[in-house]
Amino acid sequence: MHKVSDNPLKNRATGGNALMIVTALFVTLYLVSNIMAVKVIGIAGVFYFDAGTITFPFAYMLGDVLTELWGFRMAKRVIWTTFACNIILVVCTQTGVWLPSPDHLSETAGAYNHIFSYVPRIVLGSLTGFLLGELSNAWVMEKIKERMKGKRLWVRTIGSSMIGYLFDTLPFVLISFAGVVTTHELIMMLLFQYFGKLIIEATMGTPMAYAAIHWLKKYRNKF
Repeated sequence: MHKVSDNPLKNRATGGNALMIVTALFVTLYLVSNIMAVKVIGIAGVFYFDAGTITFPFAYMLGDVLTELWGFRMAKRVIWTTFACNIILVVCTQTGVWLPSPDHLSETAGAYNHIFSYVPRIVLGSLTGFLLGELSNAWVMEKIKERMKGKRLWVRTIGSSMIGYLFDTLPFVLISFAGVVTTHELIMMLLFQYFGKLIIEATMGTPMAYAAIHWLKKYRNKF
């Protein structure tokens, strides 16, 4: 039997390491966003949003990078991988809730249980919005790229996000927070999260996507 070894030249040619790094960051940002979403932030009684809103647009930015450089088919694979990782997060944290703890650590256990008993509902909303939002975002970005013959990246990133955030924010907020916050807070969360994500995408995510795509196109075959 012949031993098959890794071919470093082939790995470099396909940009495998670059794809691995982008995928790892993409998955991590979604997991972090789901955990951060437990905390609802209220500012001046007007702006309501979950803390995950801060990191979520950067995951979308990486989704744009994936679609731009590796195409919709690869982006779809990464999206389903992230979906599976989110489910693993829920199963593992919920297992921790069910396991007993010593009496002298009851306060710590209570805090853990309080947070992670809430996460499954958030992740259910997130997973629903995630699949609808990310798949539509990647699909629309690919179609815009074909229509515009690869020009005007900013139109693709922002245009696809306008559709993706709509399909993501609506089910996420309704599933995660309906009955938990007041109707007024729920409406304000929907509006602020949608437009807040778009603003972050336009002012920070898109410039970062430009930089990442430029850098990866130039150097991805070197590592």
